Amino acid sequence: MKKKILETASEMFLNYGFKSVTMDDIAEKMHVSKKTIYTHYSNKNKLIEETTLELYEYVSSGINFICKKKNNSIEEFFQIKTFILENIKFEKSSTVYQLQKYYPKIHENLICKHFDVIKDYLTNNLLRGIDDGLYREEIDVEFITRIYFNGLNGINDSKRFSLDTFNQDYLLKTYLDYHVRGIATEKGLQTLKKVQNQYN
Repeated sequence: MKKKILETASEMFLNYGFKSVTMDDIAEKMHVSKKTIYTHYSNKNKLIEETTLELYEYVSSGINFICKKKNNSIEEFFQIKTFILENIKFEKSSTVYQLQKYYPKIHENLICKHFDVIKDYLTNNLLRGIDDGLYREEIDVEFITRIYFNGLNGINDSKRFSLDTFNQDYLLKTYLDYHVRGIATEKGLQTLKKVQNQYN
């Protein structure tokens, strides 16, 4: 039952927002009493914490699986983009905003965990890209890692990038193009073009 509650809550939170969905809504969706949910989760905060942790673990596992394939570093970006789009769908632009505004501690904890994953993945990606001649040798890996991470969080800002105007696919695709072009060699730009044709 606990797993079913988590699955239902996760789906509803991602579709409608963390603040918008109530424990009553989840109980109604599952056709159970609210008391049943409170038996497993003492309050909504606990449920949101576990939901975001589960999401973090899922994304981390997906990224690790893709990285093990050892494709070229530019294609790896696009494979991860595809994984995110197919599995983590924020149907409403308020989802991330609500988490940040109403549950700041949970949001900050998720951001810290996310950065740990991105930092390790991106550092390896950049160093491999340099070795393969796809990225310029002089790029500052530490700086690029942080700029990339901040940019990812930036395009999730619903105040500036409303999903009513910019869909997820467009935002990720355009951001990846922007990122790679800023660090690529001529060989990297040629590879980028081939990968874009493959994944578009």
